[in-house]
Amino acid sequence: MKPLQRPGSGFDSLEAARVVARRSMALPESRTRLAIASIAGFWMVYFALATFRAFIGEAPAQDEMLIRRAIVTLASMGLTFLLYRLLTEFENARTGKLLAVAFLASVPLAFAYACVNYTAFYLFPIAHMLKDPMWAMKPAHVVITGQALDWYFFIAAWAVMWIAILYAGKVQAAERAAAHYAKAAQEAELRALRYQVNPHFLFNTLNSLSTLVMRGATDEAEQMILNLSNFFRASLTRDAAEDLPLAEEVRLQRLYLDIEQVRFPERLRVELDVPDALGHLPVPALILQPLVENAIKYGVSRSCRPVTVRIAARLSDAGRLVLDVGDDGDAVCEVKPEGCGVGLTNVRARLAARYGDEARLVAGPGPMGGYLARIVMPAEDARHGSAAAPFAFAA
Repeated sequence: MKPLQRPGSGFDSLEAARVVARRSMALPESRTRLAIASIAGFWMVYFALATFRAFIGEAPAQDEMLIRRAIVTLASMGLTFLLYRLLTEFENARTGKLLAVAFLASVPLAFAYACVNYTAFYLFPIAHMLKDPMWAMKPAHVVITGQALDWYFFIAAWAVMWIAILYAGKVQAAERAAAHYAKAAQEAELRALRYQVNPHFLFNTLNSLSTLVMRGATDEAEQMILNLSNFFRASLTRDAAEDLPLAEEVRLQRLYLDIEQVRFPERLRVELDVPDALGHLPVPALILQPLVENAIKYGVSRSCRPVTVRIAARLSDAGRLVLDVGDDGDAVCEVKPEGCGVGLTNVRARLAARYGDEARLVAGPGPMGGYLARIVMPAEDARHGSAAAPFAFAA
């Protein structure tokens, strides 16, 4: 049984990569059309050059020569197509072997061309050719061999050109497949990081719920369960790697804070400063969740007075989206290189996987006390803009 696949999920990217890889090993119809076009173009160049040379040289019987030259050209196209079919049989061979096949196969093809040309111009000569005493003195094998040597490199040149086209197509297909695989790997990494948040958040919430039950606060526990259900319904039904509008992300954090306000009805205050004009900007789903949890865990729960948790958003002067999650509590988490446990480490990893060097997270004691975590990331219309100015925390 195949696993259920959500439209637009990482399964689609992985399957797309597999399709591209399979197609790179196949012989598509477009390749045959390209081969026919290259063969036709190659021999039409010969036809045009030979006709132009006859014209400027004022060769006699040009009309009849033109017809015979056209017949030779069409026959040569057919012979070269046979060479193409042979090369396709060895297209997956090593480069040296494929070139050897091309150069060796060009030998009989050059003689075949010479035979066609001899038949058209020498076996049934034009009247003015009979008047040339040198023409009658040339044995057939000498004429055919000489023309075969003259045209061997012309035919081999097409074979080499086609091998170059073949390998260029393979390289492009490999690059496309690699890009699809890279995208699938990135989405898998984003999912793994996102799913890391869920059990962490659930553990904290259930721990809070357990505290309420042990205190006998059944009404508050019931309200927390209801809020928890609403939060999971709104957040976990989404694809783990997709983006959310900023307004929706803030709404999810508001649901989570509603859960915590049941636990800290007297101590937790919430302040939101997110302009409506920024609500449509995409952000990674639940990217603020670990930061809000840290504010509750280290700011609210460890303080004995009311603490305000503030979520704010703005655009920097450089056009970057700046997201702040801070608190004015008495205690802050220990400042470590990796941040506060799983939370900040997870956010940094998700930003790196999603945006590379275009986004960053800085965190530390806030300017007015407490703790502040700031995300600076591309806005929808400034993905390639310059980074915002560095943010300095108060000592």
